[in-house]
Amino acid sequence: MIAKLNEKKSYPWIVVGLLWFVALLNYLDRQMLSTMKSAMMDDIPELAKAENFGLLMAIFLWIYALMSPVSGIIADRFNRKRIIIGSLFIWSGVTMAMGYATTFNQIYILRGIMGFSEAFYIPAALSLIADYHQEKTRSFAIAIHTTGIYLGQALGGFGATISKHFSWHFSFHSVGLLGVLYSLVLIFFLQEKKTYFFDSTKKSSTISEFRQMFKGLGILFGNISFWVLLFYFASPSLPGWAAKNWLPTLFTETLHLDMALAGPIATVTISMSSFFGVLIGGAISDRWVMKHLKGRIYTSAIGLFLTIPALFLFGYCCDTAAIIFGAILFGLGFGIYDTNNMPILCQFVAPRYRATGYGIMNFVGISAGAVITEFLGKAADNGGMRHVFVLLLFVVLSAIILQLVSLHPKTIDMTEGSEL
Repeated sequence: MIAKLNEKKSYPWIVVGLLWFVALLNYLDRQMLSTMKSAMMDDIPELAKAENFGLLMAIFLWIYALMSPVSGIIADRFNRKRIIIGSLFIWSGVTMAMGYATTFNQIYILRGIMGFSEAFYIPAALSLIADYHQEKTRSFAIAIHTTGIYLGQALGGFGATISKHFSWHFSFHSVGLLGVLYSLVLIFFLQEKKTYFFDSTKKSSTISEFRQMFKGLGILFGNISFWVLLFYFASPSLPGWAAKNWLPTLFTETLHLDMALAGPIATVTISMSSFFGVLIGGAISDRWVMKHLKGRIYTSAIGLFLTIPALFLFGYCCDTAAIIFGAILFGLGFGIYDTNNMPILCQFVAPRYRATGYGIMNFVGISAGAVITEFLGKAADNGGMRHVFVLLLFVVLSAIILQLVSLHPKTIDMTEGSEL
């Protein structure tokens, strides 16, 4: 039965469906904590200080960032199915363990382990989808997968709501158990597909493996377009992670709402608009790139441009309707941008180096997120969070200009031997 399933023409879309739920859990598990601060403070009083909460969020990002290049290199050279399943199993187990934590240090260590394990998922998953889907469906396939990320982020906003009716321990236990069980399902239904192969018949020495690794890194960093992509990926990560980790807090301060209400409003508004943004961006990009090689780049730039007025509204408006409109605009634009990152990378990097490339992009993007998360923690204690959101719009504008001026793809899908 499983063998026949793999032979179906629809199997590439089945892979997207299987990974969609993993993507949902990936963001649900990490995002829950951002809205459960109030519920956990009675048991872990150190969380009352915003700077400590910022450190807790940042440790995840720093370890996630540092491991992303490593995870990308590993995904390019080993079985991605096993990497995905192992990653899901470990981070889900960590989520369950967080429900038993009694001290700030325990939560801090577990968040670090979660960052380590979750870092292995995205490079492996996106490169696997890119191998199953060629240029005509690539952006839309990744868009569908990305909707799982945003839905997981939205559901994470209900962590405080569930905690209010049950307990924060129950929230972590139930979601973690679900992930552990789903990892067992993937063992039977998810299959690897390499469009390229390293020679597995020969026993490679450690020196040979390192030579292959550095060759791949040399090809990536020797490509000026990849450097532009790194900056283009990192710059929007500043407001992106700021919104994910701190917008619920901004809503409570600006709109004077309880976190049990502000959390869902902030995360659901952005996540659901991003949900539609990735679908719109994926569909437009796949059509536009068939007519113009810069179609994906133009689509991505339009998405990022929509986040600029949103950041202005976050900083200068105190009206509920205006800020919610800003959140919708931000989510829609960021979704259009987000779904095109891997497809644009595929126009400049050959298949065997894509997971590595995306892992490095993740490194710079998440590092930027870690910096802004810690910085906003201190700004929140000093009452200056809103001003930081406004300043970030200038960073986004510079990224848009650099991308439009510097990126000139020569093909829809880069192939082996034509990287430079």
